[in-house]
Amino acid sequence: MSRFQKVILYFLSVTACFLIVFLVRVWQRPLGPALHIPTATPFRMPATWTPDPNSTRTPLPPSPAVSAANKYLPTITPNTGVCGAPPVMTILAIGADTRGDNYAYGLADVIRLVRVDFLNRKVTVLEIPRDLWVQIPDIADNLNGQDHEKLNQAYLYGNRGFGYTDDPAQGPGLLARTLTLNFGTQIDHYAAVNMRTFEKIVNAVGGIDVTLPETVDGRTADDPSRRLLFPAGTHHLNGTRALTLARVRIEGGFSRAENQNRVLCALRDQLTSPKVITKIPELIRSFQDAVQTDLSPEQLGQLACIGTQIPSGNIVFVSFPEEHFKQGRQFDPVFKKKVFAWDVDFQIIRDYVRQFNEGTWPGPSVEPSDDTPGEEVSICP
Repeated sequence: MSRFQKVILYFLSVTACFLIVFLVRVWQRPLGPALHIPTATPFRMPATWTPDPNSTRTPLPPSPAVSAANKYLPTITPNTGVCGAPPVMTILAIGADTRGDNYAYGLADVIRLVRVDFLNRKVTVLEIPRDLWVQIPDIADNLNGQDHEKLNQAYLYGNRGFGYTDDPAQGPGLLARTLTLNFGTQIDHYAAVNMRTFEKIVNAVGGIDVTLPETVDGRTADDPSRRLLFPAGTHHLNGTRALTLARVRIEGGFSRAENQNRVLCALRDQLTSPKVITKIPELIRSFQDAVQTDLSPEQLGQLACIGTQIPSGNIVFVSFPEEHFKQGRQFDPVFKKKVFAWDVDFQIIRDYVRQFNEGTWPGPSVEPSDDTPGEEVSICP
């Protein structure tokens, strides 16, 4: 080999090394700003907040305890689960009620905590009622000292339309910190989808098949349209129809959550079907600019990987027992009137959230037990 050939070979080898490093970094780079959540006991938070992106956050303890280190940092967990993922990943999933193409405004119409157990190949999805009256960080200076609002408004106030926070993760970041402050959630990542994007995703996978055990009738005197009527049986729904079913709320928030869970199960079935699974990388690329998320392409690949390995019975949807919730009213100084909000003991919610964080609730049996009457648990069929 001549000297010139050796130089060329050396140059190509160095270039290849740099290219590999670059591609790995791009593959691992989050698609949006990471979450910055306090390590200290939830229920306490300083009046002002400055993110520290150079540190690491340790998970909250199993039970509330005061910590001296009050940092705002992303979780780092060893990659020991299947699909090259950490053992557990908890994602804050948000469905925004805006039909626009951006995320400047919009309330959090759907709030779910998705706990992905990569070791035991299990997914648990916890519904968080949006009409909880909670303390929201960062908003008091903009609302004349008012620091309590409905949970779904944390997302609205955090996004750039209002911009009441300097959290780099904007609406999802403020909603995540609100959940941690009030209930002790442990959240690693977030993903928010508005209504227009949700419709496009369902259409991109060819629609979904949803089976309803009973008729869902969302018609009212003001809107008697048959588009709000879904007879019992199996329906193949496009994006618009799937969104309509997920938003029917005439029988209350808990009933609507059941319909949303059926839609999510159907979407999961379609995403893991042989005809769609090979298109997931293409779907990720086409929707990455239309979704708020801090997941990286690598983590999205890990979720797609585990999605093909989880038995349907290991996808569990759970809600807080409805018996603990009573309809109430709170005076809202912003709107200068009383608004609907759930009347519930937050300590009860915190205890359920602690068990959810630990992976002990719901337990191995998905059937309601005598110890937890009214517990709402369902699985993907």
